[in-house]
Amino acid sequence: MTIATETPTSARVPGAKVRILETATALFYGDGIRTVGVDRLIGESVVTKATFYKHYGSKDRLIVDYITLKHETARQQFESIVESADSAEGALRAIVAAIVAEIARPGFRGCAFINAAAEFPDPNHPVRAIVVSHRDWYTSALADLLTAVGHPMPGDAADEFLLARDGAMTGGYGGDPIAASAALQRAADRVIRAAVAR
Repeated sequence: MTIATETPTSARVPGAKVRILETATALFYGDGIRTVGVDRLIGESVVTKATFYKHYGSKDRLIVDYITLKHETARQQFESIVESADSAEGALRAIVAAIVAEIARPGFRGCAFINAAAEFPDPNHPVRAIVVSHRDWYTSALADLLTAVGHPMPGDAADEFLLARDGAMTGGYGGDPIAASAALQRAADRVIRAAVAR
């Protein structure tokens, strides 16, 4: 009796809709949303034009799905870190470590949400709405952790934490990633110590 050792091709190859979104995610983050055209998305996704339009209808809908996926992924990662930590302080420090690791990752190109906001300056554009919603969620989630560690002003501290993260992500891409990461760690440590020192 022969035991099959390979997964059938149909199980290994993602469906066309998933493949298009995965391709868009890599290209939009790596090269910029506006610079990537539909023909390139179709070619690199290895789908037909009809298949692309059947699943997404337009590049605009794909862009919204891309930034929505970025939010969902970030949220899942954040929640996973919090669930794995032994305390709220441990979770905050683990979040900083995850940001530092992201900045050091090959192909890092800054924060996907800041990049998207820069490409879509109209505050009424659906992409901007998702970016604002993401940042509101992120600030609220940080404030919850800072409340749990006893920070006297968790909302303000969450704003400071997020601003330090934004600066590190931008500085890590546009400048010296080591210096940016070290600055983030110092800023986050000050925010956390303001709570645990009480």
